[in-house]
Amino acid sequence: MSEIFFCSPLILCCLDSLAGPLVSRSSSANPPKHFSMKVESFSLLQKTMDRYESKEFEAGGYKWKLVLFPNGNRARNGKDHISLYLEMAGLEAIKATLHVLVDFKFFLLNQYKKNYLVLEGEKKERYCFYRTIVGGMAGFDQLISLKDFTNGYLYDDTCEFGVEVFVSEEKRRDRLGLVSMFDNGVMYKHIWKIPNFSKLDGPCHSSEPFPAGDQKYCAWSYTTS
Repeated sequence: MSEIFFCSPLILCCLDSLAGPLVSRSSSANPPKHFSMKVESFSLLQKTMDRYESKEFEAGGYKWKLVLFPNGNRARNGKDHISLYLEMAGLEAIKATLHVLVDFKFFLLNQYKKNYLVLEGEKKERYCFYRTIVGGMAGFDQLISLKDFTNGYLYDDTCEFGVEVFVSEEKRRDRLGLVSMFDNGVMYKHIWKIPNFSKLDGPCHSSEPFPAGDQKYCAWSYTTS
């Protein structure tokens, strides 16, 4: 069964991700506070796995894991790049009355310079996780190009990723609200084509944001067995 959710990117939900131009880059001498993942034999990983998941770690009272696409997430325009995402893990569902807002930074060790490349959303969005889509991902489709990755980040077939996760909780608004009807309402139509739907990884997927009136929205497909 597949369920469709709609959301405004002003409250970004868990699978929304950022491509290269929206990634803000800085450097730091300090390692990530919450989690690091060292990958050895990266070339073997590229040959054998399209998607790799780290072990779980705790931050802000919730469990998380990193999801790495060593050849890029091609379903989300990640070709010729490293794609990296933060995924909510664990069996504990978010309370129905809450949603979890997340700020995060990814770290990539430069083994030549002995410091870290820090990557975060340029617009400083907070990602919003809801109970209905626990297990979804937020992150970067184009974290770094495979060409740039060899400039110190991949050395002796080894690389290291990290993340800092800052969590806050907010009460969800009551599902019942004011409904206003307008005679001059405008109907907006958007067609979302999903190629190779049966081969998609993960339980939920989102469309690219699309305009409707003075807002932007994205469609969600949530699949359950």
